[in-house]
Amino acid sequence: MVDFINHPAMMEIKERSCFIHVDVPGHEENSPDLPESYPFPSLQTLGEDLITVLDFLHVKYAVGLGEGAGANILARCGLAHPRRLLGLILVNCTGSTSSVADAFRTRFSRWKGTDISQSEEDFLIYHKFGHQISEASECGERERERMLAEFRSRLRGNLNTHNIKQYVRAFINRKDLVLKGCQPDILLITGMFSPYSSVVEKMYKELDKDKVTILKVDRAGDVLAEAPAKVAQSLLLFCQGQGLLTSLPPPGIERRMSRGMSMEEYDKPNIRRLSLTPSVSESPPPRKL
Repeated sequence: MVDFINHPAMMEIKERSCFIHVDVPGHEENSPDLPESYPFPSLQTLGEDLITVLDFLHVKYAVGLGEGAGANILARCGLAHPRRLLGLILVNCTGSTSSVADAFRTRFSRWKGTDISQSEEDFLIYHKFGHQISEASECGERERERMLAEFRSRLRGNLNTHNIKQYVRAFINRKDLVLKGCQPDILLITGMFSPYSSVVEKMYKELDKDKVTILKVDRAGDVLAEAPAKVAQSLLLFCQGQGLLTSLPPPGIERRMSRGMSMEEYDKPNIRRLSLTPSVSESPPPRKL
């Protein structure tokens, strides 16, 4: 997520926004093991309690942006606190539990040639590289193994694998997510090659089309890494639909600013446009005698 926010396609959005990155318990870098007596919260509890972060930081409204388990948590937050989240941008968000678990076992078994247990590390690899594992990858077997080894190294680096396992278990054991009746507008994002594409499409078909939009990126699996520019464009248009980031031009349209105007002044809403009384500057110039 940090890499995506720092991508050049997100530069202007980043300059206009405040991103609050939330770590679930025990997932900050170099975190110690969570105590054995600590009951790791369910995704439902995490979603309901996420509002305490906004309260602590005195943030009145926000737009949620999350991927995978994070998207599922944000969706539950939007259901529990619809007045605080103006919109939800959910990347590879899954609603049901069985469909993902079944696809995981089927595709991993086909790749490894044997039936395997649903280990936490394998589940994360499936989430990140499922489209490259289950299909013949263009980069070849050697390159695929290199990427998997690099990903495993990152997982085992500054992150606490003991705590990661508890988070993955919470995701696997989550209850179905029912978004029918969700008040905030929703943007669902997935890739054509994503292992979750069919699940996301199924969720979209079951929701009110007046409240939800879907972006399915061609020839991409991990959309934040493989198609950041397309995701950034959709994110901008979605936020502008909520009345946010309105000073930025829609994708493909050049911004026109008045000379002598600072960026801060340009970004301020023009309250006078809502008034029925013309301002002094709007009155006609005096006639010369």
